[in-house]
Amino acid sequence: MQHTVFITGAGGYVGTMLVRQFAARADVDKVIGIDKEPLPELIKDEPKLVYIQKNLSDEGWEEEALPYQPDIVVHAAWQIREMYGQKETQWKWNIDGSDRVFDFCFDHNFVKRLVHFSTVASYGARKENSVNHMFTEEEGFRKSDYLYAEEKRIVEAHLEEKYQTAKERGRDVEVAIVRPAAITGPRGRYMRIRFGLQAALSGQLKESFVHKLISLMVSFVPATHTWLRQFIHEDDVVRIVELLAFSPLKRSYDAFNICPPGPVVRAPDMAKAVGKRVIYVHPQLIRLVFFIMWHGTRGRVPTSRGGWKSYSYPIAVTGEKLTREYGFEYSSPSMDAFYYTNGTYEEYVPDALKRHK
Repeated sequence: MQHTVFITGAGGYVGTMLVRQFAARADVDKVIGIDKEPLPELIKDEPKLVYIQKNLSDEGWEEEALPYQPDIVVHAAWQIREMYGQKETQWKWNIDGSDRVFDFCFDHNFVKRLVHFSTVASYGARKENSVNHMFTEEEGFRKSDYLYAEEKRIVEAHLEEKYQTAKERGRDVEVAIVRPAAITGPRGRYMRIRFGLQAALSGQLKESFVHKLISLMVSFVPATHTWLRQFIHEDDVVRIVELLAFSPLKRSYDAFNICPPGPVVRAPDMAKAVGKRVIYVHPQLIRLVFFIMWHGTRGRVPTSRGGWKSYSYPIAVTGEKLTREYGFEYSSPSMDAFYYTNGTYEEYVPDALKRHK
């Protein structure tokens, strides 16, 4: 069977990798990509790609995508960084935009499968969380004052409701939800340096005075005693989405934590990786610093409300369901995914910075 794939967020970090991977498949005739940003250099010469530059929350993109009748839809578009003072706009982009994607899938018989990107952050970073507890897909999401996590929780709820409504009227669309841990790899770390934990701790923020100030502030690794991270290699993310998009599914509606097995990354591990030392601080100090930087820079430093909890309290998940049910083998444990530069996009890493296990 030949496929036409529709990828939202096709100009983003994961979206461009998916475009390249899917377009290379012999059973894919065409890839329809949509993004509010211009066509990225990485995929501008892809002959199978039809690129639509539109915001998903705006009218009109459906009419442009409709003639291609995609049978597989991957919803990866998202405004992750909270926009300072623009919550209504962000809600429109993320919630309303996602609703339009879901309606497109469930209203047209040619769509057979939807893969939706969610997040492990929606399990909720809370004081009572334990570093030893691994969240499973069955535990469900919890309300959060961290906007990214809360919007993802709401959108998943909308998706399940729309799926059930469509099923009742006879529409049979398979849905697979991926909930990734922090995505990393050579493309993420060296091709598209953005403000974030990895870039700050590794000294890659050099573009402005604010960036240099942050780099100075993290000349050590500030962490709470329960701080942890889990990382998944970008190549594994692409392989997982490809598996769930093209292979037979065991259930018509399912969710998967995507995170490699093995030890989580704790503060001493991170400090060793970036050549710094750990200084343990109280969560309320993290909260204060986040508040000052958020309002002092008017959102240029992405430390929005509730974000301090994700830096203070643990969320650890198990991604074994995907391995148990589909035989998927992760290429790299968390620390290796963060530290080493192996991968599809290693050619973009300067030779002096390459690290092989």
